[in-house]
Amino acid sequence: MTFEHLIARRFLQRDKSNFSRPLVNIATYTIALGVVVMIMAVCILRGFQREITEKVVGFGAHITIRSYGWVNDYDEIAVNMTADEVRQIEALPSVAHVQPFACKGGMLKTDEQIQGIVFKGVDHSFDSAFFAGNMVRGRFFRLDDSTASNEIIVSQRMANKMGIDTGSKARTYFWTGDNYRARAFRVVGIYNTDLSEFDDHYIIGHLRQLQTINGWPNDAAAGYEVIANDFDHLDQALTEVKAATRPDLAVTSIVEEQPSMFAWLELLNSNIILILLIMAVVCASSVVSALLIMIFEKTSMIGLLKTLGSTNRSIRRIFMLKATSIVGKGIVVGNIVAALLCYLQSTFHIVRLDSESYSMSFVPIDANPLFFIIISVGTLLVSVAALLIPSTYIAHIDPARTIRQE
Repeated sequence: MTFEHLIARRFLQRDKSNFSRPLVNIATYTIALGVVVMIMAVCILRGFQREITEKVVGFGAHITIRSYGWVNDYDEIAVNMTADEVRQIEALPSVAHVQPFACKGGMLKTDEQIQGIVFKGVDHSFDSAFFAGNMVRGRFFRLDDSTASNEIIVSQRMANKMGIDTGSKARTYFWTGDNYRARAFRVVGIYNTDLSEFDDHYIIGHLRQLQTINGWPNDAAAGYEVIANDFDHLDQALTEVKAATRPDLAVTSIVEEQPSMFAWLELLNSNIILILLIMAVVCASSVVSALLIMIFEKTSMIGLLKTLGSTNRSIRRIFMLKATSIVGKGIVVGNIVAALLCYLQSTFHIVRLDSESYSMSFVPIDANPLFFIIISVGTLLVSVAALLIPSTYIAHIDPARTIRQE
């Protein structure tokens, strides 16, 4: 143990008579609270971004391949891609899966209600994990390409509005030019994503139904959805898919198709930065105040140490060690409390939200260990850097004067 470590432990021990002790405790609790606020803010906002992104992508895909003549989901244009072209895209290192789809606008009618809908048709290759994870009751419809299944799933919001449930028959009408075609489907599942933009309109059924209504061959689709391996590398995946796709087809990412949604999510990063800056200043100010009080209280001890031959650098290190230990304790306590809060919220969903306003029923948490590490290290570095300023006061203390006063 070095001289500085020994002195830091001995002469700054807990002493109820010390005036600085309450302030040291306050500084420790302030740093702990600041760390908790920073970690929870990052985990909540990142969790919110992740949940919204997963829901938006779940209704579509990371990347979509369509005809250049596509205008909206209510009246799609047929696209024919060969099996070799699909396999070529699916073989890309950034691509996980490719699946055909089609959408068509129509109307869902009951005896008392009429609702405009978008029927999304998928086939046996569709990845149904997203809807399976958001299923309220019932099941996902059977995906068998040998027959055009008349089973569909609808949202909880639509089911409540239309007065239907699993087992109900759903009469639908689709526009085809100047005429319409009627279809009767059976509801086998109710899903809920809390995204009103999609839940209010989309029903999911078999692709073969739309192929029949539109007069398309069995290998035609309105487009292909490409699932990327990693959303964080979406730009790279988009570039690779564009290079592997015929030039007569349009390739767009989910960010390009939903610009307002992702611009809003990106704006949340500014809130994260602002919260981190404010809490970093609070933590630094608290520990600086504690250090100054300790220096003022131990002025006579500083004079004695200087008289015995200690250098200003050595004495500064003593106080820096003690102040750093305060920061360290606060960081450890803050991490423990934040981890406990994250666990409780992730497991029990204690804090609930209005799904109409927030598109989710509870506060989401993304408790990435990397967030804990970055915030802890950042708080330590900012606090230690801030301590360098008040510690320079030690060099201005005159030992002869302090000892004479004592």
